[in-house]
Amino acid sequence: MKNFRTYYLAKTFFQECQKVKLSGAAKNQFERAVLSIVLNLAEGSSRSSRKERKRFYEISYGSFKEVQVILELYPTQTATLNSLSDILGAHLYKLWRNT
Repeated sequence: MKNFRTYYLAKTFFQECQKVKLSGAAKNQFERAVLSIVLNLAEGSSRSSRKERKRFYEISYGSFKEVQVILELYPTQTATLNSLSDILGAHLYKLWRNT
């Protein structure tokens, strides 16, 4: 995992998202989705077949899109989070589509 830039971006994004204050169902869904991004990248990177890796990267990208929508619905984003979101989204999409 040392050279897996997307994984490290996802970890940083996760840490920044921990600062977002939500409540109720949105908080629970947000926390699960943001954690899913990192966990699916890690699990996908350990798969031996290209097809399996691609499936986990697609799930990770889907979780990322879910996080983006929650952040749009509850506009508590910081400039750091916006910038990280753009970069991570591009990395996830490219990883998923090029695997």
